[in-house]
Amino acid sequence: MWFKREPKNRRLNRGRVLDVKLRSDQVRATRTRLASIALGVTFGTVFGLYLLWRTGAWALDKFVYENSTFAIQNIEVQTDGVIAPEQLRRWTRVRIGANLIALDLASVKRNLELVSTIDSVSIERVLPRTLKVRVTERNPVAQVNVPTAGGAGGIAISVFQVDADGNVMQPLDPRLCVIPLAQMTEQLPVITGLNVYQLQPGHRVESPQVQAALALIGAFDHSPMAGLVDLRRVDVSQPGVVVATTGQGSEITFALENLEQQLLRWRKIYDLGQTMSKTIASADLAVSNNVPVRWAASSVVPVTAPKKSTPTKTRRRNV
Repeated sequence: MWFKREPKNRRLNRGRVLDVKLRSDQVRATRTRLASIALGVTFGTVFGLYLLWRTGAWALDKFVYENSTFAIQNIEVQTDGVIAPEQLRRWTRVRIGANLIALDLASVKRNLELVSTIDSVSIERVLPRTLKVRVTERNPVAQVNVPTAGGAGGIAISVFQVDADGNVMQPLDPRLCVIPLAQMTEQLPVITGLNVYQLQPGHRVESPQVQAALALIGAFDHSPMAGLVDLRRVDVSQPGVVVATTGQGSEITFALENLEQQLLRWRKIYDLGQTMSKTIASADLAVSNNVPVRWAASSVVPVTAPKKSTPTKTRRRNV
């Protein structure tokens, strides 16, 4: 008949189903085995690396960082200034017996450079037991006196020092120096008229007037006026000029530029006064032509011997 179904081989179909299921189970088992192997290899690698790292760390601690062979026995200090070597050793905060290899050199350098009178520091390990410290100190060329409220309603004077670049320093305690500070500071000219809020120890004063005053102080020591008069005070309160006062009573106004040329003109005016037995009471060297000069008779001017130039610092080695 048309609608009669053809007979099916049920046994053949059952075999195909069983074969598909068998292959699926084999693939699943293979994948599981490969995943287990990969997981085991990964875990073994990580554990091996961790074990290697821990072993290396233990070996470093045992043979390097805890090895008494590298215990610091000597802190060798070299400075070009006046700070006592023992004080510099204390400022390093390095204790004798600490491990030289484990020492944080950047931290030691930072500890020293926090001191406003220190310009730069270099640190070096010298195996097996020596730490070398080289210090460059700032050399003060001027000072600033700041009045502050003292006890019992009085007025106290806080003194700051400034180096040739304008870096502000707090004066050292005399007990920390190998040279009496009086020898280094008694000849420092005083800068007046600046904003006291600019005086931050360890920071540089950027004011053009202050920078010109420091340049004037530096140029004066090598000028034709050196040894004839001495600078006592430099006023920076007026815009565009600085006013220097000498120990002989003269007031000299300088422009901020061409200081060497102005110092030469000062010497010519000074020599002219000597021929007339007069001294300079005031002169405005900021004026290019026809310099205004006010004279005083030599007999009414107090005679003050110029101070000697500031002694240069002697470099001390390995102490």
